[in-house]
Parts: sequence; structure tokens; C-alpha cells
Amino acid sequence: MQSLMVMGTTSDSGKSTIVAALCRWLHRQGISVAPFKPQNMALNSAVTEDGGEIGRSTALQALACGIEPHSDMNPVLLKPQTDRGAQVILRGQVYGNMDAVDYHGFKKEARKSVMAAWEALKARYDVIIVEGAGSPAEVNLRENDIANMGFAEAADLPVLLVGDIDRGGVFAQLVGTLQLLSQSERDRVTGLLINRFRGDPALLEDGLKWLEDYTGKPIVGVFPYLQGLILDAEDSVGLTGTDADEDALKVVVPALPRMSNHNDFDPLRLHPKVDLQFIGPDQPKPGADLIILPGSKSTRGDRDWLKTQGWDEHIQRHLRYGGKVLGICGGFQMLGKTIADPDGIEGEPGETEGLNLLDLETRLVQGKQLRRVNGVFAESGTPMSGYEIHNGVTTGNALTRPLVSLDGRPDGAVSQDQAIAGCYIHGVFDDAQACDTLLIWAGLQNDQATTDYQQHRLAELDRLADAVAEHVRTDLLEQD
Repeated sequence: MQSLMVMGTTSDSGKSTIVAALCRWLHRQGISVAPFKPQNMALNSAVTEDGGEIGRSTALQALACGIEPHSDMNPVLLKPQTDRGAQVILRGQVYGNMDAVDYHGFKKEARKSVMAAWEALKARYDVIIVEGAGSPAEVNLRENDIANMGFAEAADLPVLLVGDIDRGGVFAQLVGTLQLLSQSERDRVTGLLINRFRGDPALLEDGLKWLEDYTGKPIVGVFPYLQGLILDAEDSVGLTGTDADEDALKVVVPALPRMSNHNDFDPLRLHPKVDLQFIGPDQPKPGADLIILPGSKSTRGDRDWLKTQGWDEHIQRHLRYGGKVLGICGGFQMLGKTIADPDGIEGEPGETEGLNLLDLETRLVQGKQLRRVNGVFAESGTPMSGYEIHNGVTTGNALTRPLVSLDGRPDGAVSQDQAIAGCYIHGVFDDAQACDTLLIWAGLQNDQATTDYQQHRLAELDRLADAVAEHVRTDLLEQD
């Protein structure tokens, strides 16, 4: 099999899933394979084995390949801080903040990091499955492109074009995208794949024949809509509740405008005794047993959003009625008295008042903490693990009652009445035993074992690989 680039007709067409599926299928054939995404814009990220930061979906694809994630797999990561600006991560490390116009001019420089990472990865693996970003038909972004066809041409890669039939108009998606490509780019597309199909494939046959005749491109497969598939999302989050028992623990997460790493809560989505809801702007705030404040890429801005959306009063009322509150990373910082950003790391320099629920103060400083961690919960001694991605340094009396101990280093805090807790650790729910510990603290009567999240992810990846074997003409993807 040759290396291949997967592009989509739109954002959220399923590129990440198809790449993960192909990676897992190849890994099961005993092929040395790795994922690669030249440029990604996402607030869900993971810490790599070399101490870098990459998009969470690429880290999942590495898991599909049976390898550790590495910063070379996603050499450019853009983490939005405002509607017009983002933090730029190059080969795992912070380069700086840029607005959209400045970054567009910077892409020539970013290309050097992309190609260096690509060459390094090629030297280590036999096959690389590359994921595009957005759509290759975005003609306004074609100059100095490093995310789609610009990279495919620089690396001389064949392209598989994916269209999403679930959102409708898949024939227009595929034909229109091809029409907007240059001739050399169009020639590079070696096949088309229709994703998220529900129903009888016989209903598609006439359309597929027309599509092949009209475009001159083979249909590589019709990938099915896989009901109930829960895997690490690149960035999008649904605001609907989960399917849980009537007596489930009710967990509410404010969907912050710059919420980061909402994958933290995927294990809760799987728990049959947890009813998880993300609450967006101006939505009613339901009663809950636990409110979790998630991570944020714009902590002060998202803290102000909480206030304007009425969460301050809601959280106070929630606590008066016996509810629990948990903060993770940026959410942990919001629980304190103040969040100061004197150097303008996340935006305009200044200081913002926190929720004043814990005796803490946070100062954002240069030098992002990127590390995987192992430890125990301070009170119970239950093992836990996760990863840190943050700039803040937090001080205050509340830290004398830490939530966890990481190789002897305290992290987080728990209030004296045990109603409020927080820490810097992402992925704290991923381990079943650690998840049980936090849910029992929140009030769950634990009469049913928590889903083993890591085993679930592997099973879902195998489910994707099975779909490749059944629904994709893998012979069309092989080296000529």
C-alpha cells in the first residue's frame, strides 16, 4: 500500500474517522503505518511521547496504528483564542500568537516545519495516511496552502476525496469540489468515498455509476453510518444529553466559547449511570448533581462568559442545594479568586475575578506545561493518570488540601466541605477506577462498573477497521 492523503468536501465530512479506520485496518495487516495532519485547527489536544502537543484526533489515529503519538504527526496546530486569532504550535511547541492575516503570511515559514516533520515520519514508517483540513476547494486559502492540495503536491501523494451523504447533497459535494480544483490537483484524486450512508446500498447504484462516469473517478467505497460510535472528536461537541438511566447522576458542563479538551468527558458519555449535558449559550440550566467547569483556551474571556450567562448565581444555588462542582485546568483556575494575565498570553493583558469558591490565585506565565502524569488521589490513594496542558501557575491556601498527588507533587484542591474540587489534569476520567472515585465523590451510588474507556476506544477502532474490510475497495488503494 502506498501513502495516501484523505481530504473531505467539507469540514466534519468524516476525514478523521476515515483516516483512523484506514490506519487501524493497515495496522491489523501488520503494516508499519502512521497518521499525519500537516495543519490542524482544534482546541482538543494531546501530549506526545516527545513532550509536544498535537490534535487529539491525530493522537487517536496513532493509537489506531498501535504507536505512541509524536509531535511530527501534526506539525502545525492552531488553537483559536478569539474569532480572528490563535496560538500557533509548531512541531509540538508554542511558536506564538497570530491573527488570521498574519498566519496566512506565515505559511511559507510553517511549510518548512511541515516538510521537515513529513520527512522525519517517512523515515520511520512504511505507510503514512495523511488527513487534510476543511476542504481543498477553499480557493481563498489556496496560496501557500500546507493543509490540503498544496501539501499533496509537495509530497506527491494520491488523494482520496470523502463526501458526507448524511448531511445531503453528496453528489454536488464531490462534483463541485473536483470542479474547483486545478487540473493537476484533480488528476491527483484517485478515488471517491461516500461516508455515513444509511439504508439499502442498492438505492445508490444508479447514482454511483453516474458519478463514476461523470467524474472519471472510481468509487472506492460507501462507508456506513456507524450508530453509537464514540471516539475522540477533533473539535465539535454536541449539546444534547446522553442516553442514561432515570436514576443516573446528572452532570452538567457549560459549553464555554473556547472550551478545550472536551474529550475529557467522553468516558462519562459512555457511563450508563451518568446523564451528561453540555449547556450552550442562553440554554436553560438544568438541575444537576455535578457541575464541571472544563478547560479553556481563553480562560479570562470564558470566565466573563460564565458571568454574563448567569452561571455565578446558578453555581451558588447548586452548592446551597448540596451539589458538587469540579474544575479541570482552566475550569480549576476559574474556581479561585483571580486570574491574572499580565503578559497578554491569552489576550489583552489584565486580571479577571474568579468565582471565589477556592482560596486560589492564578497567574498566566510563559512556558506551557506539557507532560503526561501518573499519581493517586490524595485522600483515597486510588491510582489516576492524565496529562497537563497549561500556562498557569496557581497559588493559595486551598492547595494545602490537594485533590491528587503526582509522583509526590500535589496538584489541585478540595474545599473543606468536600463540595468543590479542581485540578490541572486532563484525562482524569479515562481510567475506570479514577472515574469511579470522582463519580462516587459527586454522589453516584456505584452499583455498576464504569466502562473501560481505553478498551472501548480500541474496540471502536476495530469496528472501523471491520467496516473498511467490508465496504472499501482496498485494492484500489494499493501501490501500482
